[in-house]
Amino acid sequence: MERQKGEAPPVLELEALCFAYPDGRKVLAKVDFRLDAGEKAGLMGYNGSGKTTFLRCVMGLLKPASGVVRVFGRRMETAEDWRDARRRMGFLFQDSDDQLFSPTVLEDVAFGPLNLGQSPAQARAVSLRVLKELGLEGYEDRITYKLSGGEKRLVALATILAMEPRVLLLDEPTNGLHPSVTDHLVSILNGLDVAFLAVSHHMEFLRRVACRFYEMKDGRLAVLNS
Repeated sequence: MERQKGEAPPVLELEALCFAYPDGRKVLAKVDFRLDAGEKAGLMGYNGSGKTTFLRCVMGLLKPASGVVRVFGRRMETAEDWRDARRRMGFLFQDSDDQLFSPTVLEDVAFGPLNLGQSPAQARAVSLRVLKELGLEGYEDRITYKLSGGEKRLVALATILAMEPRVLLLDEPTNGLHPSVTDHLVSILNGLDVAFLAVSHHMEFLRRVACRFYEMKDGRLAVLNS
């Protein structure tokens, strides 16, 4: 994918990405993809089509059989490359219970900023600000595992927003949410000034938050008309 001279590199760029599981099942077949700064994209596909596998390859959680992954213009080749890239990327897991592990909400949200080297006071301030922005003010001392599914989803989102990422990968962000919580999530996503790729079975949701749409089918990405 050629760029014009002086053009800023995309935040994510994949070329001819291929992936197969150890049992030989091929999931991704020469996938090309580009996400520019500030761009908001949606990805659809049937269960088992490879959407989550695709996201995990983008995050470096799975190693493709072949192809190129560039993050912020840098080709990902080593573990150190990925460690640096993930400091600026946020991944919302499909199941919030896979993302939340601390006893209280504040501890969960502050974990990322602390890992980035912020002081406890700085991490607390950032966490409280993000919780307030997401309508979770007063949740700091709530026990995480006792939250509702919608509350867990928003707290999981808070854990990644507290790290101030430049790009988000959202795996089924409305999974199991009440329509009112989905509406709140749409408002949050539309207010973010970051690029993201949202995976969802619901085109109606994607139309509310994204401006470019793709479908994963037979291991390849196809551009959809809005």
